[in-house]
Amino acid sequence: MSEPVIVVDGAGIRFRRNRRARRNFKDLFAGRHRRTLPGEFWALRDVSFRVDAGEAIGVVGRNGQGKSTLLKLVAEVILPDEGTVHVLGGVAPLIEITGGFVDDLSVRDNVYLTAGLHGMTRREIDESFDEIIDFAEIGDFLDTPYKHLSSGMKVRIAFAVISRLEEPIILVDEVLAVGDKGFREKCYRRIEELLAGGRTLFFVSHNERDLRRFCTRGLYLDKGSLVLDGPIDEVIERYNAEYA
Repeated sequence: MSEPVIVVDGAGIRFRRNRRARRNFKDLFAGRHRRTLPGEFWALRDVSFRVDAGEAIGVVGRNGQGKSTLLKLVAEVILPDEGTVHVLGGVAPLIEITGGFVDDLSVRDNVYLTAGLHGMTRREIDESFDEIIDFAEIGDFLDTPYKHLSSGMKVRIAFAVISRLEEPIILVDEVLAVGDKGFREKCYRRIEELLAGGRTLFFVSHNERDLRRFCTRGLYLDKGSLVLDGPIDEVIERYNAEYA
């Protein structure tokens, strides 16, 4: 059996519905005993699973059921309020990938800034720069302020940068929905290349065709709970049967 690269054990996270709701000392003490406090709800509760190296996992469920929250837990953007999340190795987060880009900087400067923030050295960026720009098909806009790019162009350059990271785990949250069909297919082929190289994929999507294309296993979330963990076809069929 392969060594797990993601281990989620009894994980839960809660959010506050009403910003005006305040915790008093008694509420804080009660929170240690995992009670739901006034104005709060559990976005995820008691979720457990493990992902082995090289697996491709698809996460399904209706909007608001905890899919993106789970992805952010695995990305370690947020921490669980209960349970544990262990990620062994770095992640390439293809989630909200245009975040972190600076509007007033040029495309060229944003490539160096963003790649550097994700851990690439100046030398590594220099060596990868032409490939990043060629992939994004954005060479004519290198010295254009990022804020002047279209939304599709922003996704192109962001995906080109993030997909060059050498991290062993890829997190994807339907970030290519705004891309044109041709570029989307180009990105999907890039994801397939990364998977063929032994990367691990954690993929949130509503697109059944994409889920079946990339994933062999699925996680079905409903109301913040893990309803089913199994082969991707079975997970999709269960989801469709309950919400057709």
